[in-house]
Amino acid sequence: MKRIEAELFTDGGNDAVVRMPGRQFPGVLVQGDSLHILRSAVAEVVEACERGDLVEARDSAGLLLADLDALLMRYEAALGEHEIPRPY
Repeated sequence: MKRIEAELFTDGGNDAVVRMPGRQFPGVLVQGDSLHILRSAVAEVVEACERGDLVEARDSAGLLLADLDALLMRYEAALGEHEIPRPY
């Protein structure tokens, strides 16, 4: 393990916006349990597609998209507050 200093642009919650040393742009630190939840949501979409249940797949994908949109909005808000351009 190596200890480093990083720049924290939001509170240290489950989806903190952090810039690591040597990086131009911040990233989003996703906690392990939150990562597992995201992975499970993607698996639900895949499983529904495999069953041919497009209604469930669309619903699950919509929920996943909403979660990712919220994460992206938090990231973009943090960049805006610190006058950092978006990397995309």
